[in-house]
Amino acid sequence: MTLLIVMPGTGSDADYAARAFGPAAASLGARLIALEPESDLFTGYQRRLDELAATDAEFFVGGVSIGAAIAAAWTIRSPSADRCRGVLAALPPWSGEVGDSLAALSAQITADAIERDGLEPTIEQMSATSPPWLAAELTRSWRSLADRGLVEQLRAAATYPAPTVRDMARLPVPLGVAAAPDDPLHPIEVGRAWTRAAPRGALREVPLTEFGPAAHRLGDACLAAWREAAGPDA
Repeated sequence: MTLLIVMPGTGSDADYAARAFGPAAASLGARLIALEPESDLFTGYQRRLDELAATDAEFFVGGVSIGAAIAAAWTIRSPSADRCRGVLAALPPWSGEVGDSLAALSAQITADAIERDGLEPTIEQMSATSPPWLAAELTRSWRSLADRGLVEQLRAAATYPAPTVRDMARLPVPLGVAAAPDDPLHPIEVGRAWTRAAPRGALREVPLTEFGPAAHRLGDACLAAWREAAGPDA
């Protein structure tokens, strides 16, 4: 059985990742495993990836935003990459150090607001300035993660050094990227740079206005890009 192991973005959870990549997993004939974030965000994900990769199964890894960055970084460094068939990276947030990333700044501001004002007032403030679909999604996931280290997850993500372009040049498997031309938190140039750097990479552009109300468009776009990158034998 082939596995598709995916990780959500900052402040999101396995429920969203499963909806984003569920149809793609079905198309691949793969068992979908969506990982829940833990308070030790990166070591928790790496531990679970190592455990799942220790089986004899072939697998894909992927994720959304910070999940995409972790998937790529793990695959570059993992001795199990010889059984990895590809990376499905939706909305990579930045390359290398955080720098002036709006996604990282947003995570830091949210963590500060939750600690200062409390969860529900922060949700109320977020909802007042977000599209309805995003407000509903984050309200659900933030409440779900509140007792599982949400603030710690946000702070960890806001300082995470993602793979650099030079790192991506060492990616040993085909890369499928989905990026949005109208998403300021996840600049499309990051996805384009990763795609150009990877030995085998392809990109599909999916507007925020499309994947926002229909999360599966992200996973579908990643899969279409991966098939292009992998070639006719995929």
